[in-house]
Amino acid sequence: MLSPESAAVVRATLPTVGGALDEITARFYGTMFTEQPELLDGLFNRGNQASGEQRRALAGSIAGFARALLADPGARPDALLSRIAHKHATLGVTEDQYTIVHKYLFRAIGDVLGDAVTPEVAAAWDEVYWLMAGALIAQEARLYHEAQVDPRDPWRRWTVVERREETPVVVSFLLRPADDGPLPRARAGQYVSVRALMPDGIHQTRQYSLSNAPGDRLRRITVKRVVSVADAPEGEVSNQLHRTVGVGDELTLSAPFGDVVLDDADTPLVLVSAGIGCTPMVGMLEHLAATGSSRPVWVLHADRTPADHALRADTRRLVDQLPGAKAQFWYEQDAAAEPGSRTGLMDPDDLDLPADADVYLCGALPFMRAVRTRLLRAGVPARRIRYEVFGPDLWPAHPEG
Repeated sequence: MLSPESAAVVRATLPTVGGALDEITARFYGTMFTEQPELLDGLFNRGNQASGEQRRALAGSIAGFARALLADPGARPDALLSRIAHKHATLGVTEDQYTIVHKYLFRAIGDVLGDAVTPEVAAAWDEVYWLMAGALIAQEARLYHEAQVDPRDPWRRWTVVERREETPVVVSFLLRPADDGPLPRARAGQYVSVRALMPDGIHQTRQYSLSNAPGDRLRRITVKRVVSVADAPEGEVSNQLHRTVGVGDELTLSAPFGDVVLDDADTPLVLVSAGIGCTPMVGMLEHLAATGSSRPVWVLHADRTPADHALRADTRRLVDQLPGAKAQFWYEQDAAAEPGSRTGLMDPDDLDLPADADVYLCGALPFMRAVRTRLLRAGVPARRIRYEVFGPDLWPAHPEG
């Protein structure tokens, strides 16, 4: 609960603090990594740091949390933080690390805002921070307990039993525990972190969705090789996996986490994806097929060409197995190579989608924003639309979306 005194100060200073958050978080990360470079070893993704995505995601989450507290000072917006808590759980974030973040974040606030940070302003935003941190710590403790994971040692070795080339830039790895122990519990739609040792001796992590049914004897991750575009660096982990990992090699994985999961219900489903965003959707389809589901399912996917559409054959196979399923694909080029597909960008407006469906989105953020807007206009309630993001979640930075 945010105190009335702090709520008044936060409300008055939110435009100033919010407007400077990008500069504040840039200074925060720069100072923290300079003084504690060991935090870059496995905990923070260097690619997201270089692109600025992590900085913008942190700024958006702080501003979003503060706005939520002001909207309802007597409640803690735990749902807003669930996505962050699950991501932290795949990395083994521990309670003491919130004290480290607090130290450098509030130093950055003072450096950027200077005399505007009076003792009253500092105390009010300190209250916001520890409400946010406390909520995350509690959620993460519950997640670790439920998954039977020690956050000080969250990793497990897995052996690659098969490597499948899905497209020229996408490969799937089928994995079994190297210790031959039981598979950790998972739900359709969840992801794992892969921890890889880079040539310079630094570990880097990246999250990948489970692209097969969580009840299978093996686990599958499907990895797109992220190439360098303009000023954005190539994906370190994805390129390392593509270049060096084959059958018999071992990978280091976290337990599965993620809050965008398939609910056990009988409501209609609409699974919407673009590009490599198909991976959690295929995992959901695999689960539906494995459990003999008769739920009505629409599978909508957009890609550049059929040849670029990863897991396309798996998607067709699963749709054919499910009695209530149908699929529609859109391709920017060569749509004629996939019977029944359409040319151009995804346009669900003329599809007879059920208004009471549970909708799952996964793809680039501009794609998901556009599709969500169209679904809302078509009468699908916002509460029924859920989305998954690969990498830092930038949606909270743009609450109007």
